Amino acid sequence: VQLVQSGAELRNPGASVKVSCKASGYTFTSYYIEWVRQAPGQGLEWMGRIDPEDGGTAYAQKFQGRVAFTVDTSRSTVYVELKSLRSEDTAVYYCYRGGFGDWGQGTQVTVSS
Repeated sequence: VQLVQSGAELRNPGASVKVSCKASGYTFTSYYIEWVRQAPGQGLEWMGRIDPEDGGTAYAQKFQGRVAFTVDTSRSTVYVELKSLRSEDTAVYYCYRGGFGDWGQGTQVTVSS
């Protein structure tokens, strides 16, 4: 099983960013993909999850309205898009297969002017 994420991103405040997570080695539509992030010096913060089978999503209340998870089953890839970025969004973003210890390598997102 592998989850491979897209590379580091640098954005200005107010911009948007989209990070991908490509899965392989298992039946992609059988398991949720969850997203968490870790800001410098902070613990892991759960952002939400997506069901690749039907695109159903659940978001942590903190991110409601500002984050969107999408899926492309033809590419076995899920995406997280975060809008209206602010400096507090600077973090490493991780995807993982729900209920298992399979994690992406992380994507550094830096928000700075």
